[in-house]
Amino acid sequence: MKKIKVAIWGVGRAGWGMHTHEIDRCPGCYEIAGCYDILPERMAQMQKKYPACKAYSSPEEMLADPEIELVAVAVRSRDHVKFDIQVLEAGKYLIAEKPIAVSYAEAMKLKEVSDRHPGKMFCRQNRRFEACFQQVQEIIREGILGDIYEIKLCRHNYQRRADWQALKSCAGGQLNNWGPHLIDHALQFIHAPLESVWSDLRLVAAMGDAEDHFKAVLRGTNKIVVDIEVSGGVAIPSPVYAVYGTRGTLISQDEKEIQVKYADMEKTEPAEPASDATPPNEGVFGANKPIVWIEETRPVAPESGLAVDDFYKVVYRTLAEGAPYPVKPEEAFEVVRVTEMIRNGHI
Repeated sequence: MKKIKVAIWGVGRAGWGMHTHEIDRCPGCYEIAGCYDILPERMAQMQKKYPACKAYSSPEEMLADPEIELVAVAVRSRDHVKFDIQVLEAGKYLIAEKPIAVSYAEAMKLKEVSDRHPGKMFCRQNRRFEACFQQVQEIIREGILGDIYEIKLCRHNYQRRADWQALKSCAGGQLNNWGPHLIDHALQFIHAPLESVWSDLRLVAAMGDAEDHFKAVLRGTNKIVVDIEVSGGVAIPSPVYAVYGTRGTLISQDEKEIQVKYADMEKTEPAEPASDATPPNEGVFGANKPIVWIEETRPVAPESGLAVDDFYKVVYRTLAEGAPYPVKPEEAFEVVRVTEMIRNGHI
């Protein structure tokens, strides 16, 4: 099995802490053959762990190396598009970190270049492979919840963040950081054009000037509503997933298990239609025939067997085996467009 030679551009928290970890989960698939970072000590750290890794003196030297096939750009958000374009124009395969761009205009610049290099860009919407997200989709497809009318997506903590992700000048803030993941989830759940977008962005606890709390409500033309809330200012977190259907509800508090409660339609008698007759004084006000409920707690174990840190496994299947990559570039660009709507407060 041929190893794909990969270089990591930026070996900070994402490059060192996430990309190398995910590559290491694919033994025999990749060789970390190079890196570039503005801090020499970070490159030395890479070489200590990966002896075959070259430390380049410049991005240009790295991109000119014919040995390098794939480049993961893991730099600050504001620089993603500029460096992604350099990688594509050098003829390399690209791992494009989220946010794919910090404005829709920037995204269209990247699109223009990626269209000239089809199949070269892998947008790292890695939470598309999150196990709980996949299983929630599976349960929805079962049909046991009935017609889905609302979904709530939450990521809560309380953190007085003080790094570059808290600064507008660095394109920080929760909307650019966590937003791409949950907006991508929302668009997958709605699976229809958007009819409306409402949003609210606030600075609650972070030590910079970028928002650390945002709420967005997306409504599709199919009338499905997705309520997204990401906050660094909530001390008691809400469930990560809540799905409301016409026959039942799904909740996941922690992504480890999923609670489902739905009507057993085979054992539940049809309901009586509403009436304007005077109701009796006794009994439950407005009562109808009782519902027979089924309640389950399911461990998170999607059929695909994939997890959020299996991103590089999915990329390898495409590069080495020709499998379709699940995240289309146009889907990633749509996430940027919707992000901009949320920042502007409307559709």
